[in-house]
Amino acid sequence: MKAQHGIYLDGAWRPAASQDEIEVVDPADGQVIARVPAGGAEDIDTAVRAARAALPAWAATPPAERAARLTALRDALVARKDEIAETVTAELGSPLPFSQAVHAAVPLAVAGSYAELAATHSFEERVGNSTVFHEPIGVVAAITPWNYPLHQIVAKVAPALAAGCTVVLKPAEDTPLTAQLFAEAVHEAGVPAGVFNLVTGLGPVAGQALAEHPGVDLVSFTGSTAVGRQIAATAGAAVKKVALELGGKSANVILPGADLAKAVNVGVANVMANSGQTCSAWTRMLVHRDHYDEAVELAAAAAAKYGDRIGPVVSAGQQARVRGYIEQGIAEGARLVAGGPESPRERGFFVAPTVFADVTPQMTIAQEEIFGPVLSILRYEDEEDALRIANGTVYGLAGAVWAGEEAEAVAFARRMDTGQVDINGGRFNPLAPFGGYKQSGVGRELGAHGLAEYLQTKSLQF
Repeated sequence: MKAQHGIYLDGAWRPAASQDEIEVVDPADGQVIARVPAGGAEDIDTAVRAARAALPAWAATPPAERAARLTALRDALVARKDEIAETVTAELGSPLPFSQAVHAAVPLAVAGSYAELAATHSFEERVGNSTVFHEPIGVVAAITPWNYPLHQIVAKVAPALAAGCTVVLKPAEDTPLTAQLFAEAVHEAGVPAGVFNLVTGLGPVAGQALAEHPGVDLVSFTGSTAVGRQIAATAGAAVKKVALELGGKSANVILPGADLAKAVNVGVANVMANSGQTCSAWTRMLVHRDHYDEAVELAAAAAAKYGDRIGPVVSAGQQARVRGYIEQGIAEGARLVAGGPESPRERGFFVAPTVFADVTPQMTIAQEEIFGPVLSILRYEDEEDALRIANGTVYGLAGAVWAGEEAEAVAFARRMDTGQVDINGGRFNPLAPFGGYKQSGVGRELGAHGLAEYLQTKSLQF
């Protein structure tokens, strides 16, 4: 597996000041496939200084030219889409068809959408006797997770560049090779030196140094709520803006008039995709008492069909975490109807597709984010009970509602405390804002709302 043995600073690959390395492991067999630099505080400081030096010229670059660089970046990623998919499969463990259809394809759509927005967004408006300018916020620290390694990078870097900001990216240590491919595409696209910089490294070292750096104007972080709290506290002390996309415990609410078989099968597929490592996965399925037993049978059968089609989770630590939650679910009295804590393979970090029935809202598996292929099915009595259960966690990132009539589903969704809701299996929209209520985060990604996170306003009175 190809890997750069440097970090991307000021338009070139350079040796890291730190001599430490990160071993990249294939989750399918546990073998080391590459090594990359584990950059430290000195590398972060160099990267932030490069971004700061490049900021005035990039911020002054006409939006049409920024759009042209983003179009070139999208094209460079398109040319590498097969290599991207293979790399994601190697370091994340995602089955190749899923890597091709989602991990490689979705970021291309997002990059293209920001190329268009950069060209069409109104960065100036007239309000009464004032002219309001939408200006870049400055140097952006982008700290991204491993579960969707390219999508999460593009969802931060593309709008930041479209806004006229410069960026320092610290990707997850489990999936640095995909980030290196992105940096190569940025270089090929002709983005000026210093506008984008990449430092691979560990979160508690490089990530913390980046979040704390006084030369950073905004920290954009996707990851756990616990780490998000720390970043928010650090940024708050410096009166620095944050954009946080954090954990989720999304509810898939199936109302009595819905197509039960479709709702259950799509719901199981949603949880099992990417081995359950999706913050917006509908990990709580809420079913009316009259249809509960049938839904449990359908879900167990659907999960059993996955078998070898599901990939591993990203690491041994993640495997142990997910298996621990499964064991806790059993200990707390949930009924296991598919899967279980035993690993389905001798090698690799695999977790069996698991379904629990008779889950109550207070159980740990109904409250905490598991981040694995584990579905909890909860029974509700009526619509008010379903709403209470759906809203009864500290999270509010995403969800789904199924009903016989679309208007019925929409009425229920409007009452959910969550940032995005799929109606009867609604499709992904790269222009729709994505982000959470409550402890699922602050701010939005994607589309014009995602662009706005990287802009600040200045008004001139006449």
